[in-house]
Amino acid sequence: MNDQAQLDRSFLAFSHPVRRQIVERLVRGPTSVREATRGVTVSKPAVTKHLKVLEEAGLVRREIRGREHLLSLDGPGLEAATGWLELHRQIWESTFDAVERHLAAEDERRAR
Repeated sequence: MNDQAQLDRSFLAFSHPVRRQIVERLVRGPTSVREATRGVTVSKPAVTKHLKVLEEAGLVRREIRGREHLLSLDGPGLEAATGWLELHRQIWESTFDAVERHLAAEDERRAR
């Protein structure tokens, strides 16, 4: 999968509140599907579909131990999203810094 496709899948996965809730739960560490989806107000088939989206996006990994399915956060999807966000954060910060310098120079000129 190319970087752009990975990024698209990551942000698509983050676009739904149920999937974000599952990811937020997994930030605390690996857990069972039951625990990761506790309090989710959708049907079991919907939960299955949401988990599939998260897995296909490379955000969640599933390990099967007997009858128990354990979920944990996975790297590729998180790395794609955080890398993109970090790049754009840096761009915006440098833009804001330039605006701040410009405004400070304007203030200084007006003070003369």
